[in-house]
Amino acid sequence: MVKYPWGEVRRFHLFDAPWAGGEDRLFGQEPVQNAVYRVLRSFVQDGRPNKLILLHGPNGSAKSTFIRCLGRALEHYSTLDGGALYRFSWIFPTQKHTRGGIGFGGIGDVLQASGESFAYLPDDVVDARVGDELRDHPLLLVPLDERQRLIDRLVTGDGKSGFMVSDYLRQGALSPKNRAIYDALLASYHGDYIQVLRHVRIERFEISHRYRTGWVTVEPQLSVDASERQVTADRTLGALPPSLQSVSLHEYGGEIVGANRGMIEYDDLLKRPLEHYKYLLTTVERAALSMTNTTLFLDLAFIGSCNDIHLAAFREIPDFQSFKGRIELVRVPFILDIRHEEALYRERLREAAGKRHVAPHTAYVAALWAVLSRMRKPQIERFPSTLAEVIGKLSPLDKAELYSTGHVPRDLSPDRARELAAHIKDLWHESDTYPIYEGRVGASPREMQGVLLAAAGTGAAVGSSASRYNYISPLAVLDEIVELCRQTSLYEFLRQDVQPGGYHDHKKLVEVTRGRLFDRIDDEVRVAVGLVEESEYNRVFERYISHVMHAIKKEKVRNPQTGRMDDPDEGMMKEVERTLEITGRADDFRQSMIAKIGAWSLDHRGQKPVLSEIFADLLRKLRDAYFERHKKIIAKGIGDLVKLLSGNEASLAIEPRARAESALQVLTEKYGYSRDSARDLVGALATLRYP
Repeated sequence: MVKYPWGEVRRFHLFDAPWAGGEDRLFGQEPVQNAVYRVLRSFVQDGRPNKLILLHGPNGSAKSTFIRCLGRALEHYSTLDGGALYRFSWIFPTQKHTRGGIGFGGIGDVLQASGESFAYLPDDVVDARVGDELRDHPLLLVPLDERQRLIDRLVTGDGKSGFMVSDYLRQGALSPKNRAIYDALLASYHGDYIQVLRHVRIERFEISHRYRTGWVTVEPQLSVDASERQVTADRTLGALPPSLQSVSLHEYGGEIVGANRGMIEYDDLLKRPLEHYKYLLTTVERAALSMTNTTLFLDLAFIGSCNDIHLAAFREIPDFQSFKGRIELVRVPFILDIRHEEALYRERLREAAGKRHVAPHTAYVAALWAVLSRMRKPQIERFPSTLAEVIGKLSPLDKAELYSTGHVPRDLSPDRARELAAHIKDLWHESDTYPIYEGRVGASPREMQGVLLAAAGTGAAVGSSASRYNYISPLAVLDEIVELCRQTSLYEFLRQDVQPGGYHDHKKLVEVTRGRLFDRIDDEVRVAVGLVEESEYNRVFERYISHVMHAIKKEKVRNPQTGRMDDPDEGMMKEVERTLEITGRADDFRQSMIAKIGAWSLDHRGQKPVLSEIFADLLRKLRDAYFERHKKIIAKGIGDLVKLLSGNEASLAIEPRARAESALQVLTEKYGYSRDSARDLVGALATLRYP
């Protein structure tokens, strides 16, 4: 299970692509995973896939990545013992190894070395082998009544299994070619079923996208998805017994045939003309495909993708109602969690950078702006009146941080902060029923990849900002985003009307992102300078919580210096509360703090409370106040660091120079800066915030 501020949701391990070392894994999108799982589970309960799963969303929302993870999981699972798949072929030995010939008039025993079956005969004593392109399951060779009893005995014999066997295995029939061979052999052997089975060779096969076995992708082109041709007269099968050469056999091909016993993927399904997928109406519902001379019975899942624009147009056509009952729509929006978007871009940057250095927060800058561009102004009428004013004042950054970390705006009172935190889930699902839902409109990861490539100096349209750095800089990314915002004729999301609160004001959102970038750099440089201990405000807050808990219980607290049991330090508690700008009765605030710890402990049984997680907003406020009091000392340390980085270290005394060198070491070893990126980013920070 994965926990988010808006709720807990199950994540399936297959989307982390463990068999490929995480390559091409799916970031986030757990609601989509669970939606598809529910559809697949309903297929299992119904006995067969009877709908096409259609993933829809904006371009670049990871629909193809989702299907690719699913397909690669099938490939991997089919290589394991638990995921073994089987088919069969027909083996016809040479006549010299049969007594009385192979004309089926009086087949004798095969050579003793061959055993009971022809399946193990070496190739040099086999005249013909007839494969099956539909990969029928060997159980279909068992007569229907016997098959039912066999399945019931194997699956439900202990009364505990609960394993659901598909209709394909319970009621399915052999493909037309296999049926023709089976019937001819059975007639030739005068109904001796065991003699027929001697010609069967059971074979294991694996799902393979490369070789179009069990997983096939249909591109949005004008092509037929299946075909057939007669193979009886094929010279390669000239060695078939006379009884079979008189039987009309056909070979089947095409995407659906290649995908049978697995999954067929329709990429950008709705880009194809309507006439080219009308056959899906009956094929999906009946798991059968009508051909010129026969009907193919299928065992596969249908899944496709399309963008919302094509889906909206599709809904308007008269035939949509016919398709509606055969399609299960699953929405795939853009990612709205900054952390997931950042992880995605970090992968892209690693590929684009090669051996060059990537400065800290480069992926974060791109991710934050992209997510901010996707935020939708809340509809305050959907929330309680006591919360409507707070919801109405949320900025795009406030919403994005609520979704990612659960952090509420700093200026809220404790009561309003708690109420807002309790309604994050409602805010997250607010636009689910709207045509223009949150996550449908905004910067696509594909567009952002172009930004990252340009910032790295490898894009098709390299910006001038990239040439200023010998590494990949977040400042270059910001410059490229500014350039992107000018291209309103190319990108529809840039033409949205600006909404109150800064929604869709993409140029302003660049400055919001720039501010957040320097907040992060500021935090790291403060720690690196080392004049103020990073843990100091944490220690103060932990002491405050300890004294509050003892004060509420009316207990004494042990003094660590004297070892005596003293009353809780009321003066210290009030000082912290003044720093946190607490309004209202102190006792009410303290009670709410303890209640919040209790609620966290109920959700994390057996774990020690993590104050930095429970009170992240208060710790942030305490930290800011703490650093504000030491701003002059910090500014002096940053100034010395800038002198060192800019080559003016000779002007520093021995002690300030040693501190600056120590700070640079922290920045490089702890936070991942290079000397060049530290020079540029710390210098920009000093100019902006410590002039």
